[in-house]
Parts: sequence; structure tokens; C-alpha cells
Amino acid sequence: MKHTIQCDIVSAQEEIFSGEASMVFATGSVGELGISPRHAPLITQLKPGPVRVKQPDGEEAFFFVGGGILEVMPHLVTVLADTAVRADDLDEAAAVRAKEEAERELADQTGEIEVAEAQARLLEAAAQLRALQQLRKKGAR
Repeated sequence: MKHTIQCDIVSAQEEIFSGEASMVFATGSVGELGISPRHAPLITQLKPGPVRVKQPDGEEAFFFVGGGILEVMPHLVTVLADTAVRADDLDEAAAVRAKEEAERELADQTGEIEVAEAQARLLEAAAQLRALQQLRKKGAR
């Protein structure tokens, strides 16, 4: 019996990861998800945040997605991310700057569209910073 599931993580720009996993963890629209082999089919929106792939050898691969869609089939997990990066490629200083810039824009904007765009950038920057903190706690960075 196969105890792995194929996991593909792709963004609009490129494929970030493709390989076998014993578990995949992500943050869906209604909370944390843990996907194991032979999981029931599922489609959900992803919130900006970390995606963790536990590989069959016990190693874990960490990624950050800026939202998107998670599709689960019994033998395949597909993460279709708006943006996706390997955790090692996250830039904490850039995330802090983006968060501060979005906060300034929120304070200065009055139009609905500008406010919504600034809020989305703020949420993504804050999610990147939370992901970095979680990775530090796990010793992944």
C-alpha cells in the first residue's frame, strides 16, 4: 500500500515543488488543514501563509503562499498559488518594509479600491512575518 501522496505547488510564474509527501499542511479559508494519502477530495481557498510538506524520509519542506486554491484528490495535492516562494527565499526585511508601507497607505487612502489593495498587501506581509516566526520556532531557518 502506498503511504505517500503526490504534491505539486505552482504559482503563476513557475512550479515551486513537485514530489511525494507523507503529509501536507496548509491554511485554508476555514482553518488549518492536514492532508494525508487517500484524503477525501476537497477544494478550498488558501489564506496567505505557510505550506509545509512532510516528505517520506521525514524531512520537511517549507513554502509561503500568498493565497490561492488547494485541490485534493486521493493521490494528488495541488496548490495553485497566487504567489509562492520557498521559505528559505523569504526576505524578512522586505516583508517588514511592505507591512510598514501598506500601513502608511491605509492611513493615507480614502478610496475603496486603494484601501482594499493596501489591506491585501498588509495581510500578505503580516502572513509572511508570521510564517517566518513559525519557521524559526520549528528550527527550519
